Amino acid sequence: MPIIYHVTTVNDWEAAKQKACLPDRQGFYEHPSLLAEGFIHCSQDHQVAGVLERYFAAQTNLIKLVIDTEKLTSKFVFDWSPSTQDTFPHVYGPINTDAVVDVIAL
Repeated sequence: MPIIYHVTTVNDWEAAKQKACLPDRQGFYEHPSLLAEGFIHCSQDHQVAGVLERYFAAQTNLIKLVIDTEKLTSKFVFDWSPSTQDTFPHVYGPINTDAVVDVIAL
């Protein structure tokens, strides 16, 4: 089971889970980057510390979504990031909440 990670806030994740409970809604997590860039930024395990340092410094109430890529209904691709000189997984669509197999407080 290939695993990737996404850092988000507790509030954003709770909002996605609340939508999943509504009878007329699908259970999906969407990040603003999906609309702005066409994908949701994710990381491999060894990349999470750098992501936290670069983009989430001094933020609190953060969690790491553990995503089973075999359960994703949206396509994911490993893309090259010139700014970090590394390859990162990106999800090209919403993340279905049942693909999130664990949530870890940061």
